[in-house]
Amino acid sequence: MRTYRRWKAGEIGRIDRDSKARLSNLMGIHKALRIIFREPQRGYAWIRKPNSAFTQRSALEVMLGGELTDLMRVRRYLDAERGTW
Repeated sequence: MRTYRRWKAGEIGRIDRDSKARLSNLMGIHKALRIIFREPQRGYAWIRKPNSAFTQRSALEVMLGGELTDLMRVRRYLDAERGTW
């Protein structure tokens, strides 16, 4: 949160390796959702729905687990669903 506030205030600093990896995965998740669902609202709804691939947890619940691997898990699932290229 502190980093975000500094960035909003115009204090552009360095992004550490972990944050870069997290941002990369979040952008990949967003891209996959935009490819799979033409209407953004369907993608937003999917992210909150229970999913058997995540033992009936939503993708959002998985991503909020706090680990980089949680984001990677959702991204890999979506990439497999859309077919990577």
